[in-house]
Amino acid sequence: MKKFIVACLSITLFFNCNGDQFKINGTAEGFADGTQVMLQSVGEKGNEVIKDTVLVKNEKFTMQGSVEYPEVNFLSLSGSSGNLIFMLENSHISIEINKENIMQSTVTGSDTQNDMNKLQNGFRDIMDLNRKVVMDYRKTDYRTEPKKRDSLAQIIKEYGDQILALPLNFVKKHNDSYFSLNLIGLEATKPKFDVKNFIEAYNNLTPSLKISPRGVNVKKTLDSLYIEYKKTAYLDIGSIAPNFEAPSVDGKMISLKDIKGKVTIIDFWAAWCGPCRKANPNIVRIYNEYHDKGLEIISISLDGSQNQKNPKEAWLEAIEKDKLTWNHVSNLNYFSGPVAKLYNINSIPATYLLDKDGKIIAKNLRNYALEGKVKELLNN
Repeated sequence: MKKFIVACLSITLFFNCNGDQFKINGTAEGFADGTQVMLQSVGEKGNEVIKDTVLVKNEKFTMQGSVEYPEVNFLSLSGSSGNLIFMLENSHISIEINKENIMQSTVTGSDTQNDMNKLQNGFRDIMDLNRKVVMDYRKTDYRTEPKKRDSLAQIIKEYGDQILALPLNFVKKHNDSYFSLNLIGLEATKPKFDVKNFIEAYNNLTPSLKISPRGVNVKKTLDSLYIEYKKTAYLDIGSIAPNFEAPSVDGKMISLKDIKGKVTIIDFWAAWCGPCRKANPNIVRIYNEYHDKGLEIISISLDGSQNQKNPKEAWLEAIEKDKLTWNHVSNLNYFSGPVAKLYNINSIPATYLLDKDGKIIAKNLRNYALEGKVKELLNN
């Protein structure tokens, strides 16, 4: 008996010797009998794994089973768009389905779900504040109220930074939560994953989390991403932007070091890129406003797609039509161009913002965020 008790105590935090199970009691008000309810998770290879499928009866449904450790799951009902994202763990969980918006359904009875709610509430609070400022910003004319507009732009940027920082800060603060472990895994799937800081946050998790099966898998993912990160670490914010040389519209070679200003924008775009063309008027406005104060722009075109009959002609026509009066270069080799490869460009539009020393200050800023940072650097 003593050996049995000792064995039980040695099992990880989220298990017990009786074999825990989850039981979901769901309320689906307004859904007809026979409505299908599906419970899914994501497999190790990113594939969908169906855990259970049941039918609604008398506006209720029940699901039962077990999970090895708390994990992110997805609940969907036929006839309802979207799905409910929640934390599933071995406990009694109650779910009240919101028919109008399933993502706003209520989940109780799960400790890890409570942690997830904390993060979501944090997002919601900041976004509510940001929404009010954005509305005010859009009503403000930059020609008649430039100072107010600049101030609002800075506030919007700060809110944006807070939103981006929420997941990492949550993991740091909740180093004993299984949701934090899942959160690292979710964030790791995003293209702008801060692998260095998340590795540090992972290392600060409690030992029981790190030795769990999920913890081991997350560590493997982090190690793999860090290897990839090292290949482009020279493009980190704070690094000196690598110099490049490419042919201009008239075939002459132009290098970054030859045109750098007090502030420099490196802009990757293409004539065929709709979002790029849509963003151009704002870049034109910023250039016209700040060029005389020290702003320079060099645009690298990724024209050269197989779908273009005459890439150079399309490139030149776009420059003229969009009134882009700064420096332009291109090897007309699509994403295989040497400058695009040097700067690890996988999608456009993409921008790098440099200070007077050629140091990378920011990446992929748009609209008011770009303008605000340009003005800040010029005033320093």
